[in-house]
Amino acid sequence: MVSPAIALAFIPLLLTLIIRYRHFFLLFYRAVLVRIWKDISTGLSREERVYEYVLTHATPGDPESILVAFDTWCSKVEYISNIGPKKGGSVIEPFCQVLSVTIVCDLRRHCFTSCAGKILDRLVVERSPLTVLELGTHCGYSTVLMARSLPLGGRIYSVEMDKTNAAISEKIIRLAGLDDDTVELIVSPSDEVIPRLRSDYGLERLDLVFMDHWKKSYLTDLQMLEGSGLLGKGSIILADNVLFPGAPKFLRYIRKCGLYEWKIHRATLEYSQGIRDGMAELMYLGIK
Repeated sequence: MVSPAIALAFIPLLLTLIIRYRHFFLLFYRAVLVRIWKDISTGLSREERVYEYVLTHATPGDPESILVAFDTWCSKVEYISNIGPKKGGSVIEPFCQVLSVTIVCDLRRHCFTSCAGKILDRLVVERSPLTVLELGTHCGYSTVLMARSLPLGGRIYSVEMDKTNAAISEKIIRLAGLDDDTVELIVSPSDEVIPRLRSDYGLERLDLVFMDHWKKSYLTDLQMLEGSGLLGKGSIILADNVLFPGAPKFLRYIRKCGLYEWKIHRATLEYSQGIRDGMAELMYLGIK
């Protein structure tokens, strides 16, 4: 049996650990414990609950209103992982030197969601991509975020493997006023879709790829895209959550392969404080 004196000696250590990792404990509480309790008490999935909130708090046909409702629910009601309102800011190169980046914001477009998806917004506004591939639709937040800034004739091909999430994201995307000509939702695993993008969907080039699905799939999907011939010189790939939960193999590859100019945008985890995260922005240079 442990003596009281020994037990008391561990109290300062325990308190230190709780204080140091408090943001992770809070994330576990919001993302896991609250979700389990709500699943049981409501009989609805987390994705169904956020859809009901958006449906009752957003204005149909107004993408900005959809995003605001999402951000409110995720920050004040329950936690759900989206690109979120704080992905932006300074840029770091984690392996060697510090780089810089200019964040371009059109204040008129962001009068409601002034911070939402700064980096993704910048890329869509600056690059005016006609063909966008999104890997990981989830509830459709980033799909709506991108689609509202697409140039005339631009189209998003959004891939989601979970049928239940895909059904919810379809409702949210249409609630935002986006039709099939703007967003095509593909319900299938990414590794099955990428080899068929040219033959089944008639794509010749991808201007922008946004990765926000399983982190372990980032590297294999990137290599499949390289092999598909759909990446052209100047194609942009943006990958979320590369520092937390993290995609270390993906980062090692882009650092060593020589096919990309790349940088890491420092951020905090969406709808959270104190948990460091980052987004990788790559520009394809072409075959060496």
